[in-house]
Amino acid sequence: MKVMKFGGTSVGKPERMHEVAQLITRDAEPKIVVLSALSGTTNALVEISNSLSAGDRTAAKEKIDLLEAHYRKFILDLVQQEDKRARANAIISEHFEFLNIILRISFSEALYKDILAQGELMSTKMFSVYLEEKGIDHMLLPALEFMSIDIHEEPQLLNIRAKLNQLLQQHKDKPLFITQGYICRNAKGEVDNLKRGGSDYTASLVAAAANASVCEIWTDIDGMHNNDPRVVDKTVAIKQLSFDEAAELAYFGAKILHPTCIWPAQQENVPVKLLNTMQPEAAGTVITKEAGSVGVKAVAAKDGIIAIKIKSSRMLLAYGFLRKVFEVFEKYHTPIDMITTSEVAVSVTIDSDAALAKIVKELEPFGTVEVEKNQTIVSIVGNEIEQTEGVLPRLFEAIREIPVTMVSYGGSPHNISLLLPSGHKQKTLQLLNKGLFGL
Repeated sequence: MKVMKFGGTSVGKPERMHEVAQLITRDAEPKIVVLSALSGTTNALVEISNSLSAGDRTAAKEKIDLLEAHYRKFILDLVQQEDKRARANAIISEHFEFLNIILRISFSEALYKDILAQGELMSTKMFSVYLEEKGIDHMLLPALEFMSIDIHEEPQLLNIRAKLNQLLQQHKDKPLFITQGYICRNAKGEVDNLKRGGSDYTASLVAAAANASVCEIWTDIDGMHNNDPRVVDKTVAIKQLSFDEAAELAYFGAKILHPTCIWPAQQENVPVKLLNTMQPEAAGTVITKEAGSVGVKAVAAKDGIIAIKIKSSRMLLAYGFLRKVFEVFEKYHTPIDMITTSEVAVSVTIDSDAALAKIVKELEPFGTVEVEKNQTIVSIVGNEIEQTEGVLPRLFEAIREIPVTMVSYGGSPHNISLLLPSGHKQKTLQLLNKGLFGL
């Protein structure tokens, strides 16, 4: 069985849905197809929720009507048979009736998550109607019946596997299943979600649970590129990455793949392919246990970084100091990206300022605390790059004019990370593209 996931841009227009239908019927292998909401829908639902949260029901109503008009027009181009259009419009009416009812309900976090779930529910149901019109045998498989997270908001892979395989066994005569990305149920049984990028996570979890032959992530770019194509003119798709390399790139800013997507597939050794809906013939990128080659593969950048430096003479020859520092970050559930130490100072980076003031206050008794915002981590990722001759000289020669403030090297055989002011990000990526890849 194959898992195929299509993102918002891949289903964002009726003609794109038509193309998706062709892609999923190109071969006879049984498939589970994971769909995101139509592009722009989740953002619109967030805006509706924000208006409701602020008590502005008039603005919320206007946004609901605007979104509904978009879906009505979408249906006109998606399906042509009158009975199928009537079915599709009835589906949309049901979901927008819910959105209109909530105008009269007190806003809550649980209601917010119900609102966000509407996008995936509508996209999959509309696509199912289109498949019916085309005579394509399939079944709609509600993600809320098998996708679940625990009290810590972590997916329950064993439960997901048991419930999913039970559903698949009940309908083993079906060659094709359509399900929703992103949405799930939480430990209370309420509608919840896997956060932004959650459709990738859904696909990987489903692939792991079903022991899939491959997990294909279809988007609007032909695989993971060696650099950010939004910033650098000349980039190329990477043919093969290991799970570890891909995880590093995703975490440190490669937008094509959500960081959480790698772990489930890696656990069950399910290959992940990154493919382009607009260029289905392109080879894309395959992610497997094997790296395929050694050396530098790609560069990625992560913005919104905050650097915190704690300077204290008490660090000198003192054991337990770092533990006390790290306990502060643990207390406020704030992960650390990079760390460097010296005789009298420790510097760390974080990517959220949600608890910054509290963290700084608790660190101040340890010494002088300095905070630098608007920083960027640039990561150079590859296989065994610490053992690859010439990487470091070429790297630092390329960026000799860039004011690098931190370097992380040796903690991973796949990664060299640099911290620098965000204003230098674009030039750094361009210089590295030339210095490391000759592009």
